[in-house]
This record gives sequence, structure tokens and C-alpha cells, in this order.
Amino acid sequence: MRIAVLTPDREIFEGSIASVRVPGVKGSFQVLNGHAPIVSALEEGKVEIVTAAGDYSYYDKNSKEIQTGSAAGEKINFQIEAGFIEVLNNEISLLIQGVQ
Repeated sequence: MRIAVLTPDREIFEGSIASVRVPGVKGSFQVLNGHAPIVSALEEGKVEIVTAAGDYSYYDKNSKEIQTGSAAGEKINFQIEAGFIEVLNNEISLLIQGVQ
């Protein structure tokens, strides 16, 4: 699967993933390979991405720079205030605000 995680001012993550867990308005849920198409609103909470083998890039809040990787099984977590997720054909768009 591929994901793009975007805020109004920067790209937070882009690349290959094994799964993503998001805080839906009716409870947290996980998206895995082959997930049915969905569009859902998100509320405040934790987003957890587990990487898959393949290239990915992410914004590192400590260094305030874009980092790259390719190792499978890395966990990348961040807090959000709100957002939306769209899943279609193993392509995920995560549009968020208030990243911490």
C-alpha cells in the first residue's frame, strides 16, 4: 500500500506502508492491504503508521527535516487534532491538521 499524509503546510509521510491506524470519529480503526474503499472523518488522537519494505519519506519533528527510509516494520506515530482519510485501491490519502 501507499500513503500520503498531508497538512496544509507540509507533507508528513509518503511511501510504502503495511498498515495505518487512525482515530475515526466513531472509534479507532486500522487499514490493511486490500481494505474496502472508504472516506472517513478523523478526530483528535494518535495516528500509527507501520512501514513496509520500499522507499518512504517522513517529516522528523526533532530535526525538522524530511528523513528517508526503506526498512519494513518501523513505527511512526504522531498526534492529530482532526482530518480525513480516503482509501481506494491500496492508495491512502490522509489529510490532517494540528500535527504534534
